[in-house]
Amino acid sequence: MEEKVKSELKKIFGFSQFRGNQEPIVDNLLKDRNTFVIMPTGAGKSLCYQLPAVVSEGTAIVISPLIALMKNQVDQLNAIGVNAHFLNSTLTKSESNRVKSEVLAGKTKLLYVAPESLTKEDNIEFLKSAKISFVAIDEAHCISEWGHDFRPEYRKIKSIVAQIAPELPIIALTATATPKVQQDIQRNLHMESADLFKSSFNRTNLFYEVRAKVKNETKKQLIKFIKSHKGKSGIIYCLSRKKVEEIADLLRVNQINAAPYHAGLEPSVRMKNQDDFLNEEVDVIVATIAFGMGIDKPDVRYVIHYDVPKSLEGYYQETGRAGRDGLEGHCLMFYRYEDIIKLDKFNKDKAVTERENAKILLQEMAAYAETGVCRRKFILNYFGETLEEDCGYCDNCKRERETFEGMEPLQTVLEAVKQTHERFGLDHLVNVILGETNDYIESYKHNELPVYGKGKGETSKIWTSVIRQALVMNFLEKDIENYGVIKITPKGFDFLENPFEVDLYKDHDYEQEIQNEQPELDVSAGGVAYDEKLFELLKAERKKVAKAKGLPPYVIFQDPSLEEMATLYPTTREELAQINGVGMGKVAKFGAPFLKLIANYVEENEIETASEVVVKTAGARSKVKISIIQQIDRKIDLDEIAENLNLSMDELLQEIEQIIYSGTKLNIDYYIHHIMDEEREEIVHDYFMNADSDNIQAALDELEDEDFAEDELRVYRIKFISDHAN
Repeated sequence: MEEKVKSELKKIFGFSQFRGNQEPIVDNLLKDRNTFVIMPTGAGKSLCYQLPAVVSEGTAIVISPLIALMKNQVDQLNAIGVNAHFLNSTLTKSESNRVKSEVLAGKTKLLYVAPESLTKEDNIEFLKSAKISFVAIDEAHCISEWGHDFRPEYRKIKSIVAQIAPELPIIALTATATPKVQQDIQRNLHMESADLFKSSFNRTNLFYEVRAKVKNETKKQLIKFIKSHKGKSGIIYCLSRKKVEEIADLLRVNQINAAPYHAGLEPSVRMKNQDDFLNEEVDVIVATIAFGMGIDKPDVRYVIHYDVPKSLEGYYQETGRAGRDGLEGHCLMFYRYEDIIKLDKFNKDKAVTERENAKILLQEMAAYAETGVCRRKFILNYFGETLEEDCGYCDNCKRERETFEGMEPLQTVLEAVKQTHERFGLDHLVNVILGETNDYIESYKHNELPVYGKGKGETSKIWTSVIRQALVMNFLEKDIENYGVIKITPKGFDFLENPFEVDLYKDHDYEQEIQNEQPELDVSAGGVAYDEKLFELLKAERKKVAKAKGLPPYVIFQDPSLEEMATLYPTTREELAQINGVGMGKVAKFGAPFLKLIANYVEENEIETASEVVVKTAGARSKVKISIIQQIDRKIDLDEIAENLNLSMDELLQEIEQIIYSGTKLNIDYYIHHIMDEEREEIVHDYFMNADSDNIQAALDELEDEDFAEDELRVYRIKFISDHAN
């Protein structure tokens, strides 16, 4: 048999030797032994059941939750000459019958079945009469409610397999199982005595990075990142179908070859997009996290999480799609804490236990994003593995990190765990250390412990971070039996006996980092994002144009627009129109001298322009803007327009300001005459004509004796800019 296995490995799969644990796993299954495999994505999990299926008599049933992955794997197997089929809801009755007859005729080596299809009575009867070699349960973490993709149907697998053939060997495989999930899977499948094969979770070729998610910046960063990986394959994960469509549109408008992929698409469209990605007709696929996209493509060079995933398991699984060929893979996540809060709200209708479980998974996700610790260390610790040294290959290891002396905080944390008899979770321990009072603490008399209130001077965020770092450094460990409970390791007890100096890392404070951030396009020693020399030249040009037209300079272009020009160096009318606050109207009226100046500057200084970073939007808001323009043309009161469009007055004025600052003319005289008399109009007109800027606060201060309301000044400013700039 061994010879046959080796020859089929070479002949069918094209490999001269096994990788990692593959050989003992295949051998174990062929001896009809229950086998449990934990192997990271990209390490060759599928071969562990595909090869035994090929060399065994009969058909192997592969239970898989991902319809996309089934098609993908069946196509690949058929391409290398293995007779494989799938049975799921996408098949017609006649297609389904054809599949069944091939299985009954003994021609099919692998039959992929969705768990939902497996539970159907007629399918159970059909499988009873087929010769089955073994059952493979792929993505076995779906069995566990602690997994990131819990599927109730998976809980029924064991009883259904028992109905089909009680003695069938089972191989369960997963790429993401914490010790808790592993235990849960084995219990549910009655596989406690199965042989366990666990590979390291350390994917050394993946670079992990987390960036703050900032309202208008993230899309620019996304486009810049993808354009810097031109022609390479990438996946972007979003939380909702709507966001998938929006991001796919955004990329296409910016000349990036992208396609959407989610459960709401027509099956034929979804299939085409998947095939186009596999066949390199499309560079980027934008997919929902919930609709797990089982695409087995070896050369995905980056995976971007535009939205935060619901768990670290999910995150690890999805990032695992990058660099399966062992070459570079960049895993970038955009993070903001509001997304975690939003995800938590989605869970409010779940049963209490499920809601609590989901909350813990989200807390772990937030902790990963915010940690200052080596990201690889953090991930491996989560999956029950210890990495001694920092990896040197993640954003945290690559940056200057702030540390603090951790000996005393660590002692405090370990004492808190010890004095509460190793029976509590993170939140309770933090409350004890901070000296909080609640019924829980008082009922256990934890307010009488020596450690109670010892950490009052610091925030709960800091103590949470110390506990998490103690876990990563193996001073503490999670109790598998009682989820959430934290215990002390032998290393932790040694530390309590003989403490020593330890450096701990400060967590990211993304709010602060956003304010202090120096963008990548930093071309000056002064630490400003834009090219200061060009900015000064543009300001001088603006002054010249303004003087010739008898207008204040800010009417031509505002400072933020000049800063963006000095960052992105637009050299065509189209590029200039994409700068915030410009638009085609202003390009036509004022653009020529500025474009000439920038083009000369770029040439003289041999600058590589970053014009591709300009975010061109597909106009998701354009419907609102068109409606505003139409209603103003019909002279409808602004209050009424706001009501019609379900906007506040502030939101409406923001929309109108964007319209006029982009060069579109709007006549709102009818509304101004309605709210102001001529004399007040003249006062404001004179103010804006002579002011250095159109800043509303400055106008309010200057005109304070006249008692203008902010909205009045904003509305008049719209008229002023529209009249003189557009």
